[in-house]
Amino acid sequence: MIRTLAVTHEGEVLTDLPLQSITIADYAWIWADFVTPTPEETLLLDTYFHFHPLAIEDCMHILQRPKLDYYENVQFFVLHALNEVTLQAEEIDLFLSKSFLVSYHHQEKSEMDEAWRIVQGEIHSRKGWSGGPMAAAYTVMDKLVDKYFPSLYSLEDELADLESMGSTESVEELMSQVFNVRGRLLKLRRTIVPMRDLLYRIVNSQHVQSNGEERIYFGDIYDHLLKLTDMIEVDREMTADLRDSYISLNSNRMNSIMKTLTVITTVFMPLTLIAGIYGMNFRVMPELDWAYGYPLILLLMLALGTGMFRWFRRSGWFK
Repeated sequence: MIRTLAVTHEGEVLTDLPLQSITIADYAWIWADFVTPTPEETLLLDTYFHFHPLAIEDCMHILQRPKLDYYENVQFFVLHALNEVTLQAEEIDLFLSKSFLVSYHHQEKSEMDEAWRIVQGEIHSRKGWSGGPMAAAYTVMDKLVDKYFPSLYSLEDELADLESMGSTESVEELMSQVFNVRGRLLKLRRTIVPMRDLLYRIVNSQHVQSNGEERIYFGDIYDHLLKLTDMIEVDREMTADLRDSYISLNSNRMNSIMKTLTVITTVFMPLTLIAGIYGMNFRVMPELDWAYGYPLILLLMLALGTGMFRWFRRSGWFK
């Protein structure tokens, strides 16, 4: 599907015109949005817009790293949207010139729909900015980046819950959840950091067709991405701290168990020795003929066990 938005020189907004019927020179600027395009619609990138073959190839091959390329009077952007369920990146490509914006994406994205509505309804209302293809490109990037925040906030809430669950859940379960959150943070980082680098290039590049005032808007997106990357790094450090805490907790529990088993084993060692001696069944063993030999041995074993237990307790082994 291809949806179009054309702005006349008088400022009138026309939508859903057939792309082949539009002559770009007859309008102030146009936006053509390729949504899950068919192969025939994709051919229009070449036959109608005459974009560079390498840029068209990048549109066809998913998934490219966020980047900015220059082709004569056209700037080609590869952007990443975020799938809120899988946290995987989804590519959105933009072709930008002074007279048009072309967006190309293989999935329907709510961010693109929102940007479309904003551009369609606020072409004349943007304060301090005349609008045009650059303003539309900014709106797309801004909405893409805004969608990163809810996913990251959700992961931070999970981390907060994990901090309070230390005394109620098993260490194995907590460790599994920590590594799960850490893995999803890594997915976010793989999307956000390249986008941050791209916005830095846009803000500082002399080739981007924007004035200083427009750069302020892109600088705002860059600031958001800096905030996101800082939040991710803090959250990753928190998961590392939680992991180390759980490992220490598990080690302490294991040491406590080993200490208890050591005490039990040590108490029973002399008792086992006595039982082993009198279980050898030699014929000449004077103690076997004693009338009170059996209860005396039991009392001796009880005294040894009790004495050793009290000694371990006084030494602090059960604290």
